[in-house]
Amino acid sequence: MNASTEGRGRLIWLGLTVVAIALDQWSKHAIEQHLPMTGIYPILPVLEFTRLHNPGAAFSFLAGASGWQRWFFTALACVVSAALVVWLARLERRANLIAAAIALIIAGALGNVIDRVRYGYVVDFIEVHWHNAYFPAFNVADSSITVGAALLLIDAFFTGRHPGSVQA
Repeated sequence: MNASTEGRGRLIWLGLTVVAIALDQWSKHAIEQHLPMTGIYPILPVLEFTRLHNPGAAFSFLAGASGWQRWFFTALACVVSAALVVWLARLERRANLIAAAIALIIAGALGNVIDRVRYGYVVDFIEVHWHNAYFPAFNVADSSITVGAALLLIDAFFTGRHPGSVQA
């Protein structure tokens, strides 16, 4: 195999991206259909589903802006996702952990882009708390980004390779 054929082998991980996006969109649709706005559905003493709409970014950053943030965050996520696809295509064949990480980050970014384009906001619904201390609500897309970032760190610390090793 030549270098370009081997590099394209990591694009198979985009299947994980598709699955994660589908799970994200399905879960958001279910919440939109079955839970009223700001309705609460307890799951565990420290976990509940609460339907919220976030027009901003993580932790509602810029949620109160005049609307420009919708397209800014959409464009940013698309540019970053495209760069990540290029990185994924250039990975060496044995870089499966980092490939999974990149695939999950792409899924999270695009899952939230779909919401921003369709609704003008992101549907958040997972809320974790301890007594009256609440972590900001999030969704499956946000979880995909977080797990992907954690996998990048694990890859960097434990594989002995420089993150993003690419085919020469």
